[in-house]
Amino acid sequence: MQFLSDSHGCDGWQGEMAERIRAFDWSHTELGPLNTWPASLCSAVQLMLASPLPMVMLWGHAGYMIYNDAYSEFAGGRHPYLLGVPVELGWPEVAEFNRDVVDTCLAGGTLSFRNKALVLLRDGVPEEVWLDLYYSPVSNDAGAPAGVMAMVVETTEFVISERLRQEAENAYRADNERVRLALNAGALVGSFVWDVKNNRLSADERFARTFSYPPDQDLSNLSQDVAESRIHPDDFDWVQERVTRCVQTGEPYNAEYRVRRGDGSYFWVLASGACQFNENGEPLRFPGVLIDIHERKIAEESLLKFTRNLEQRVADEVEARLAAEEQLRQSQKLESIGGLTGGVAHDFNNLLQVIAGNLHLLARHEPDNANVQRRVSASLAAVERGAKLSSQLLAFARRQPLSPAVCNPQQIFDGVGELLQRALGETIQIDVQLPAEPWHINVDRNQLENAILNLAINARDAMKGEGTIGLSAANVRLDSEFCAGKGIVPGEFVRVAVSDTGAGIPAQILEQVFEPFFTTKADGQGTGLGLSMVFGFVKQSGGHVEIASQVGEGTRVQLYFPRSLRPVRDEAPSVENLQGGGHETILVVEDNDAVRASAVELLREEGYRVLTAGNGDVAMQMLLEGIEVDLIFTDVVMPGLIKSSDLAAWAKVQIPAVAVLFTSGHTRDIISRNHQLSPDTHLLSKPYSPEAMLQMIRAVLNA
Repeated sequence: MQFLSDSHGCDGWQGEMAERIRAFDWSHTELGPLNTWPASLCSAVQLMLASPLPMVMLWGHAGYMIYNDAYSEFAGGRHPYLLGVPVELGWPEVAEFNRDVVDTCLAGGTLSFRNKALVLLRDGVPEEVWLDLYYSPVSNDAGAPAGVMAMVVETTEFVISERLRQEAENAYRADNERVRLALNAGALVGSFVWDVKNNRLSADERFARTFSYPPDQDLSNLSQDVAESRIHPDDFDWVQERVTRCVQTGEPYNAEYRVRRGDGSYFWVLASGACQFNENGEPLRFPGVLIDIHERKIAEESLLKFTRNLEQRVADEVEARLAAEEQLRQSQKLESIGGLTGGVAHDFNNLLQVIAGNLHLLARHEPDNANVQRRVSASLAAVERGAKLSSQLLAFARRQPLSPAVCNPQQIFDGVGELLQRALGETIQIDVQLPAEPWHINVDRNQLENAILNLAINARDAMKGEGTIGLSAANVRLDSEFCAGKGIVPGEFVRVAVSDTGAGIPAQILEQVFEPFFTTKADGQGTGLGLSMVFGFVKQSGGHVEIASQVGEGTRVQLYFPRSLRPVRDEAPSVENLQGGGHETILVVEDNDAVRASAVELLREEGYRVLTAGNGDVAMQMLLEGIEVDLIFTDVVMPGLIKSSDLAAWAKVQIPAVAVLFTSGHTRDIISRNHQLSPDTHLLSKPYSPEAMLQMIRAVLNA
């Protein structure tokens, strides 16, 4: 029985990686063909595949990688490239670390690390991560170490949250200690005796200094007016009330008030005392002391401020949590819409491609038939409208594959300027405002230009075709208060804004404008997807959208994109200048018969040699049997074990590498990461015209 051919009820033995291990050609590695693997190696692989934890085996001195399904998630975009690849090539940024691991374990040692800090490349950007790592040797049939079994558990979120918790705890302890010391502080600043019967005040020297009596003042007969004049006006009536109450009732006297110093400033004191009475119950004397409580009061104010700030922070946290929960609900709604939209878009775009392909072929075969040409043109216009509708739905649901590149607003505005003027008409003026040195952003340039165009057309309609539209960009720094609940982190952003002086949007419907199919335009004048597309594109690009409007004054839409510190790359040559046809061999991989047939006919008319395959399994079999092709033109979503990404991975390792051009109505993230295409991934979206297909094929072949 072939290795891993029977799962025996174990999910891991019938998962993705079990299938990939069986399908992989191991003959070029130190492990040798699969059917020659020793029992010890097979057992170790089965143990690894059955584990729910991320595990990877490094076999031989080169460390050829075999891993389970859980590790494939950790590997991210490097999967499935890592399978059968030496570990130092798979993770070049930590090659030295992995070499030490392999050497240690092959010598019989073990290693373990808790919260090990490593810098890994993720989406091409260095990122510090923390991992729990455990390494043990794996023996061959002779009992000698022949490989390394590694368990990898990412703890980045835990480490970061623990750091934040510790910092908050240390800050709280420091504040608490300062408050406690301040509250325990206090010093006696005088004593006094009020002879109630004779209305005479006497005190010690410290009391006299506290109330700024003259240095030669008789302490046995102090003027009460002087003392009273030093009490803060806001406290005087209350102090008098407390004294009167104590004399009338005999209750203890305790009063906190402010006393004016000689320099005009005030400080807090606590006056404590009690009225003494004679045998007839008449007030006789009123002794008391003064205690300096200024530091304590300042501390209490600090504590009160701290408490209020804490309450505000709690309130902010509650608000942020509510906002996050609302955002989660919105995301879940978008996910459900996106799942439905993606499936519909794929089938819908395939149908549109069949229609468009055959219409183009019909137009080519009847060049002199004016009737046919007219009807074909009208039908193709309808196909284009359908394709645009599908694209807008995908954009709103954040399922649109993006090709981000570093650019600056100046390039965007220059690229869209002429198009805007043609679309808006001569009665609309465009006021462009740019900073002297605009920051760079990493976005899909075409999608951003489409978003600006959509916003500008909405602005034109709001102004009834006359007026000035403001188009601006600004470098801004967003703080944590602004970013709370918006799904973005504080930092540097570029703000792109489109504003008008039109009718404005009523407040009661302002929150609905980004919902799909919501429109304030008359029937037949809009799909209600323009702003939804803008919203989905900006969010998918890691940004934020805000809209502000006043009825009768106009509307302003602001798009925030994170700043990129990478330089702007040189412009790629335009595909419009590329020759249409050629003589190369193209393998067309498409499961839809009608789509495949139309694409093949168009390519053969242009002189290409064309081979076909109905799915990835057939295509891979043809390639492994030795057919030579110059380009693989493959649909992204196909049935079968071999995916389009597997064909691309095979093509990449050939010498020389074979060019690959993907086509799809919806990629489902098979060739993208979070719907972001890598710079070396080429995608032709369905439906496409013959010109677009030929130009794209030529561009990929010439790359």
